[in-house]
Amino acid sequence: MPKINVGVLASGRGSNLQAILDASATRRLDARVVVVISDKQEAQALERARQHNILAVYLSPKDYFSRESYDQAIVKMLQEYAVDLVVLAGYMRIISPALIGPFRNCVINIHPSLLPAFPGLHAQRQALDHGVKVSGATVHFVDEQVDHGPIIVQATVPVLDTDTEETLSARILEQEHRIYPLAIQWFAEGRLKIIGRRVMIEGGVSTSGGGG
Repeated sequence: MPKINVGVLASGRGSNLQAILDASATRRLDARVVVVISDKQEAQALERARQHNILAVYLSPKDYFSRESYDQAIVKMLQEYAVDLVVLAGYMRIISPALIGPFRNCVINIHPSLLPAFPGLHAQRQALDHGVKVSGATVHFVDEQVDHGPIIVQATVPVLDTDTEETLSARILEQEHRIYPLAIQWFAEGRLKIIGRRVMIEGGVSTSGGGG
């Protein structure tokens, strides 16, 4: 049986959600997604959830008077389904302390850069504009600041002279699909220990994870 229940928040196509679902289906993940929640009614992530017989919920931010009240509604649903880990998968809203507090150190996100470099939107464009030679992806715990929490795992991607924002994004996404399920598995196994801003992985990192 899966060790943990996962709730996914998504706003778009849900490709990272699909990578998580595939890992769970092939038993590479001791976790099951029990609910997918989106702030976008037409998000493809919701359809991916339905195709896997997973509860897919659209919550309109317009129905709530504040960011906090919206997040409180999400918390209520996550708790109703006994969610252990909240996974942000292309979720385009900044979550508030109303959600972070009840799930402290149990919310993770993936970002398409080697944080702390290039937080926020259009990270791949920022990397190209800055002329970096290496970019990548970062899975991190979520705290009250944007793209700021303790880093769990990163993967590196070389930046080619011929790269566009689209080609770099595509190669980074391949690494996202690899390391996100890995980070979730480490959480499910209880191997992640936060010490200050560092995340220690008890038992070490397998050769299939980390790096790039």
